[in-house]
Parts: sequence; structure tokens; C-alpha cells
Amino acid sequence: MVNSLFCCIFEAMLEMYIKYLEAEKRCSSNTVEAYKSDLLGFFEAINFNESVEDISEIQMSEIREWVLELMNSNHNPRTINRKLSALNGFFKYMIRERIIESNPINKIILLKEKKRLPVFLEEKKLNNYLDVTDDVLDNYFDIRDQTIIELLYATGIRRDELINIKLKDVYDDYIKVMGKGKKERLIPLTNNLCIWMHRLIIKYRKTFPTLDNEYVFITNKCRKIYPNFVYRLIKQKLTIAGFTGKKSPHVLRHTFATHLLNNGADLNSIKTVLGHSSLAATQIYTHTTFEDLKRIHNKSHPRK
Repeated sequence: MVNSLFCCIFEAMLEMYIKYLEAEKRCSSNTVEAYKSDLLGFFEAINFNESVEDISEIQMSEIREWVLELMNSNHNPRTINRKLSALNGFFKYMIRERIIESNPINKIILLKEKKRLPVFLEEKKLNNYLDVTDDVLDNYFDIRDQTIIELLYATGIRRDELINIKLKDVYDDYIKVMGKGKKERLIPLTNNLCIWMHRLIIKYRKTFPTLDNEYVFITNKCRKIYPNFVYRLIKQKLTIAGFTGKKSPHVLRHTFATHLLNNGADLNSIKTVLGHSSLAATQIYTHTTFEDLKRIHNKSHPRK
């Protein structure tokens, strides 16, 4: 039986927490939506427990039962840990606001995750694909698509960062992007990418009628591009080019970082360009290159 009083209390608390994530934590819209979905899932699961009438009455046992339900529903450990992290943040906020006194999730142990290495594309094959001659592309939309792929690979920016680039953010040889936590960073452009950006903005973009003049990349309907547009574009273009396996904007970000490291760039420089808050997030690429090195060694060494 649904506890209507609990529903009202939770909805009010959730609204407060979402505003806190947006205004104070400055989380991205994707992060906010993910947290909201995870929290709704938890409170929907325990809403049928008639013994719980207030958030302060939630015990560790309810959380453990929820985790077991998720495991029985074949959710992977990474997803479950993300949901627990969302719940932990919510309870910490409730303590801060003096709505509850203790965090019932404190003694919950996160599930062990299988280490996942970043997926990246083969360097020579990708560069061969990107070597497109000027006379092949002669309209705004083709130039736009090519520039998006070049930009993601040449800078390693995130999909949301690319979508929100405005004309005022593009300079002669660098761009300004707004990263996670509303942190701005400047990213240098390669000579080749400078040519593509110049062609797009000067030769085609400024003469194209738009409704969103401030954004560099627009759709065929003259609107700002959106996340699924970029994902479909990358997947379609790379599939046509003959790439197999996972294909996404984030794969191009992984590819950028991996290729930089393989060609001698230091981790701190890669961290800065990627916009990582700590070096720990960047160090995963050292594992990727080491695994690649092992593969080459095993294949090539005469005493394999």
C-alpha cells in the first residue's frame, strides 16, 4: 500500500536537493537527471513499506534490501554503486539541513567492480579516415559533421562541452569551453582544426540563416544541436568508415587522451586539457597503453 504522507515528504525533500545540486554544486543537467532518477527509484522501492513514514526512519536494512533487489534484477555493480552514491549525497544534504541526524548508508559497503579500461580507436586508421580533401565537402552540413568529429578527437572535449560552444568562444587558435562544475578552460586547436573551424564559421556558418546565432553547431532545422544528435552522428560516420566495436563521442575523448599519451604527452598536460579535477581520473589511460604494449609485446617478441 502506497504511503501518501511519505510521498509528500520525499517530493519536497527531493525538490530541495535538486535545487542544491543545480545552484550550489553546479552539477550538469545530465548528472542532476541521473541522481533524480536513482533517488526516485530508491524511494519508490521503499514506499510500500508501511513502517516508514518519514525520511529519518529509513534504516540500513531498507537500503540493503534495495541493493539485493537491484542485484536480483541483474543490475551491474557499477550501476548499483552509482545509485548508492546518489543516495549518500542526498542523506548528507539532509544532515546538513538538520532534517535527519545520521546517514543510514554509512555502513553499506560498495560492491566490487570489474575494472573497465577505456575504449579507443586505432590511430592510423582514424587519421586516414579524417584526411578528407576540401573538394569533397562543399556545404555547411557536411563541413559541420566533419568539424564535430575533428574537434572531439583533436581536443578531447566532452559532448556537452561541444554542444554549448558559442561563436564568442572560438578564437584564432584555441577555444573556451565550460566544463563540469561550471569551470572554464582554454584548449588549443591544431592547425588542421583551425582550418576546419575557419571554414565552418567564416565561409559557411555566418552566411547560413539560423535561429540560434550564438552557437557554432546547429541542426538542419537551424537549432542548437543536442546530445543524441552528436551520438548518432559519431556512430553513423565511424560505422560507415569501417570501425567496429563501441563508437561514441566519449570513445573519441578516450582516443584523444590515449593517442596523446602514446606520443609522449605527460599526464598533467592531458589532465588539464581533459578538465579532470584530479590526476587519478587521468591515470586510467596509463593502464590502457600498458595493455596495448603487452598485446604488441606478446604478438611480436620472438620468445612469446
